[in-house]
Amino acid sequence: MSVDRTQVLRAAAALLARKSTATMDEVARAAGIGRATLHRHFAGRDALVRALEAMGLREFEAACDAARLDEGPADEALRRLVAATEPNAQLLAFLVTENQLFEGDDVDEGWARLDARVSALFRRGQEEGTFRIDLSPAWLTEALYGLVSACAWSVMDGRVATNDFQYMITELLLGGARRSVEK
Repeated sequence: MSVDRTQVLRAAAALLARKSTATMDEVARAAGIGRATLHRHFAGRDALVRALEAMGLREFEAACDAARLDEGPADEALRRLVAATEPNAQLLAFLVTENQLFEGDDVDEGWARLDARVSALFRRGQEEGTFRIDLSPAWLTEALYGLVSACAWSVMDGRVATNDFQYMITELLLGGARRSVEK
């Protein structure tokens, strides 16, 4: 029987987003495969998490591409980015809290690329006069990741309706990130 590695990773991401401490046995069950089969594809939890990281980075790079971050007003590009990120928000929620990905010398350079792209969007918005200049683009980037993660968890727990995902994130972030016009 052939195992679809992507399907296994998606099942693992869905489980780990809800229960970050899930065992490899639990991941195997969630994926509908045996533990031995899971271990043939991923030698252990570290290998599984690294594979999830690689998949997540590819998907979030694709979301940035789909959002066309350099086109139109920055706040509209941000709305497109949140919309493009929504299908994989659970994976991002898991990855940004997985400390092993950000410790030591083995941090994937994909995170720096992703951060640079999103920070550039916020910097452009500041230069346009749309976003506040007293909040750094790096902080706004982290705030976006945090809001996407928090909303993904809230949707999974049923505290936020799936249809409200984009609205909740963009309204809170933009409401706090927008530069107010002094009267």
